[in-house]
Amino acid sequence: MVVPSRLDIHRRVRGERTLVTLAGDIGPATTPLLRAAVEQCLLDGATEIDLDLTTVGSCDARGLDVLLSAARRAGRVHARLRLHHPCAQIVRLLDATGSTALLLAPLASPVPPTASSDLMNTATRAPEDPVRRPGRPVLRDGIRLRRLTRRQAEDMCEDIADLASESVAGTVREAYHDRGDFLHRLAVTAHRPGFALLVAETTVLVGCAFGFPVGSDGSDGRQDGGSLQEIIQRLTSRARFVVLTQVVAHPHVQHRDIARRLQQRLLTDLDSSLGVTLLHPADRGARAAFSSWGWQNLGEVVGMHGAVAPCVLTLSAEGQPSARR
Repeated sequence: MVVPSRLDIHRRVRGERTLVTLAGDIGPATTPLLRAAVEQCLLDGATEIDLDLTTVGSCDARGLDVLLSAARRAGRVHARLRLHHPCAQIVRLLDATGSTALLLAPLASPVPPTASSDLMNTATRAPEDPVRRPGRPVLRDGIRLRRLTRRQAEDMCEDIADLASESVAGTVREAYHDRGDFLHRLAVTAHRPGFALLVAETTVLVGCAFGFPVGSDGSDGRQDGGSLQEIIQRLTSRARFVVLTQVVAHPHVQHRDIARRLQQRLLTDLDSSLGVTLLHPADRGARAAFSSWGWQNLGEVVGMHGAVAPCVLTLSAEGQPSARR
């Protein structure tokens, strides 16, 4: 009679560092548990994940694939996963596959000590209240919103461009999307004063929004910003607003609320009650998407830079009117 393998998993959370202690064997029957445990760490906002393998007896090739996949997913959200105290069999497996440098922690890298009073099962841990921890990413429904620095935005630009392409693939909006133009807009916007970029993440990137403030205390003083400011002030009676250069959300139905959350959070972070975006007038798909997110189309505006008169859309912070009546 074959006795099924067993893997006990406990987590200890200390700030943004999480210690996962494993006991048992990593095999076909237990790899789903391991995958779920690591993904939960990322969902909870961990940036350092330490896997203590002291009491793990063996790990097969499928288990190693789970660990490698988890390490790559962690890297995409600027987190890190490291293995500590693997048995000789796991060390040989790492060496044979060239995975040692990616997964194995340096000998000088300490692993937090375990404490039985702090150990929690991954299935029973409650999410932290962001009100009590204001410096933490906003986490809701397994999705966290995080603001990136300009340097982090530059590091993730290719991933963000991939998401932008995926979000329009196979739709009418694809005809108006160019990866090179997208990267150019991101690079130009990143050098505007007050630039802000938010990402929405699960274990992978699922959305982003970026832009910059314009107004009495946020304008960058450039001619195009000044002309847009005058137009928006005539249309809405407001001289201060946020230009949302781009809003991108993964097309999966489970993520349909991401764009709204990113937009409202960006307005809040930049202390503004009005968002503005410009769209190509023929891009009906984009106009429909923005309309579904609560944007108001003010029509085409003539006299701005460019060969095509863009449509100006506005979005108000929740509970605020956007246009002058």
